[in-house]
Amino acid sequence: MGTQPLFSLLLGLVLWVTGVGTSGSAKAETPETAPATVTNLLNQVDAAANRQDVDAVMGFYSSNFTNSDGLDYKTLKQVLQAFWNQYSRLNYRTQLQSWQQNGEILTTTTVTEITGTKTLNNREFKLVSTITSQQEIQDGKIVQQEILTEKNKLTLGNQPPTVVFQVPQEVKMGQEYAVDAIVQEPLNEEILIGTAITQPVSPKAYTNEELLQLEFLPSGGIFKVGQAPNVLGDNWVSAVLMRQGGVTLVTQRLRVIK
Repeated sequence: MGTQPLFSLLLGLVLWVTGVGTSGSAKAETPETAPATVTNLLNQVDAAANRQDVDAVMGFYSSNFTNSDGLDYKTLKQVLQAFWNQYSRLNYRTQLQSWQQNGEILTTTTVTEITGTKTLNNREFKLVSTITSQQEIQDGKIVQQEILTEKNKLTLGNQPPTVVFQVPQEVKMGQEYAVDAIVQEPLNEEILIGTAITQPVSPKAYTNEELLQLEFLPSGGIFKVGQAPNVLGDNWVSAVLMRQGGVTLVTQRLRVIK
């Protein structure tokens, strides 16, 4: 099993309407007070994404767009198209959390939920993703974006393991942290195999394929201690667990701070 679904499923997540934060003294406003231009933009981006119309979606982005993962206008379009080539059915739903106006810059913070399915070798995979982002909007175009939090789950089979994935949202450089992926159902006599990996977030990582080295697990999950790199930035921490009834793959974003 390659890890591409693992990291490229986050992929599209990286895209839309999630608003965006800028520094400034303006106070963040509640969704109820948002101008129609904000809600209309979010609705239009969701609608275009649900149609999988990549040109329509990219029409809401500035040609000078940048984001915290190192993507620009061109690479975002490539990642988005590759993601949609994998999933025939997707549903995007974005909720506005807050907004503020600083001069010509409109700042919004949103939560985008993505659900979808894809079929591979007559097997159906189910995807559930939740991404919280911030972005700057100027002249009706998204010019900058930062991914704040991200959780993804991909399942296969009639009875995939129910996994509780526990990873901190942020750690300091060089700090140790716990990675726990706990299967909720009793295993009885079933065999459980799986593994956990960490990968820095980068444009290249969105399309990387690596071989997951699965191992037999003597307990009902994965319990590991990781160590944050001495480099600031975001990382994807992922775990895959397989039992007779199916497979569950979970990914969460971990931020390394000073």
